[in-house]
Amino acid sequence: MRSRTPLIALLGVAALALTSCAASAPPGGGDSAEGVLADGKTFTAAVATDPGTLDPFTTVIGTARQIDRYLYGRLVEVQSDGTILSGLASEWEAGTEQATFTLRDDITCQDGSPLTASDVAANISFIGDPANGSPLAGVQVQPGTTATGDDASGIVTVTSGRPDAFLVENIGSISIVCGNVVDDADARAAGEGATGMFTLTEVVPNSQYTLTRRDDFTWGPGDWDPKQPGIPDKVVYRVIPNETTAANLVLSGDVNTALVIGPDRQRLQDAGLFVSELPLAAGQLFFNQADGHPGSDQAVREALTEALDLAQLRQVLTSGEGTAAKSLITIAPNPCQADVVGDLLPAFDEKKAAAGLDAAGWKAGSDGIREKDGTTMTITLLTPTTLGDGGSAAAELMQASWKKLGVDVTIKTVDAPSLSETLFASGDWDVSAAPLGVSLPSMLVPFYSGPTPPNGTNFASVADDAYTAAVTAASSKPGTEGCADWGDAEKALYTSVSVVPYANNVLTTFGNKVTFTEGDGIDPASIRMYE
Repeated sequence: MRSRTPLIALLGVAALALTSCAASAPPGGGDSAEGVLADGKTFTAAVATDPGTLDPFTTVIGTARQIDRYLYGRLVEVQSDGTILSGLASEWEAGTEQATFTLRDDITCQDGSPLTASDVAANISFIGDPANGSPLAGVQVQPGTTATGDDASGIVTVTSGRPDAFLVENIGSISIVCGNVVDDADARAAGEGATGMFTLTEVVPNSQYTLTRRDDFTWGPGDWDPKQPGIPDKVVYRVIPNETTAANLVLSGDVNTALVIGPDRQRLQDAGLFVSELPLAAGQLFFNQADGHPGSDQAVREALTEALDLAQLRQVLTSGEGTAAKSLITIAPNPCQADVVGDLLPAFDEKKAAAGLDAAGWKAGSDGIREKDGTTMTITLLTPTTLGDGGSAAAELMQASWKKLGVDVTIKTVDAPSLSETLFASGDWDVSAAPLGVSLPSMLVPFYSGPTPPNGTNFASVADDAYTAAVTAASSKPGTEGCADWGDAEKALYTSVSVVPYANNVLTTFGNKVTFTEGDGIDPASIRMYE
């Protein structure tokens, strides 16, 4: 089926993006594609930021995970409607605590050696071992998960560290690296050990990444045919931070595709180009609840949110194209399809916000800036470059709103690698505007509970007993049977003001002389080039 509706990634604007969903390959042609299918072409895509490390065991950055889609195969390919196609595995079955995957018999690594069941098992066990510190532990692989491989039969047996309602989708969607790089962090960071359709052949940091198609790759999703016309021989990802520049390059044909979410979107739409649309979280606020940060007090989180006109912020961030958020899960397959936000977010009320800070002990000083016990309320607002001009404008609006409340705000604009460093290492932030996009509710758990950086991915230091209890109940029920509990878990986060989702947007990726489908970024097997 073709995804026509697109992050993070997906992953376009999403600064943090994790998803199990992929789209199926399109038929020979495509809407807004002109000419005939062409072989031997180079597919060139624009991205707003350098991906940093490509290590699929450690990165949660959308740009890096997009490039990893080309390099590393997956056991299964989850479609936008929830159906599952074969990937590296030809067969699979699972409950909530154990799964088996039977590998195809024709899979090789980039050096020509066979990919074995033991290799795949080592991938899963590495991520599942808490000692290795993978941020995917708890997201796609439950902590304590182990796997064994029978190389003779090609069967991989997975024992989940704790119940996982979406075990096949989660385990099946991790990037699998060749056995010789499982324990080599430097090789993984450099994109080595490819099991997918392409290998990385040239890197110019902050400029471009070049990938070359493997002649021996035949294990595309389902019954994908590697001999069909229009598949590119090379892929180039160019780092182009300026969205207007990227749009101009798409129109001229120097770049085949770019995600455009700002005012340039209209002229690309008017040009009649191929369009792929992905609904994704665009506006979310997280408060650093670690000791020593203002957001550690729920009363402060509530007051800071009440000082913001979220509808106006949504208008500014998305140029009027966004919609109110209904859930933290926005990416297909989104099995529960629930509207759980409702009226749970603090409403805009400047007077109530001021009174709330007063009651929390933050009084206005002689200069108008609030202070408590000799400490000035100073907030570092973290915003990613991937949100574009709208993100910068929204940050400035938040700054002005909080300044009116008597809060000193510094805006810190960062690229994807710096965002990862700040959230998961330095902790030098108070409010983050970087949205987190996922396709399954279980993927949210390690970001809202459990260990904090550097020992985990709970970057906002959330400690919400109601959330944890609801997650525990949901995780023991397979698939959609736990949807009511997953909904209760989200509601707990809104009640404690641990996250404020105020805007979704349709991320629009344009293509010139190309068609493709999207899930967590562009699906490599779906790309078709035209003359």
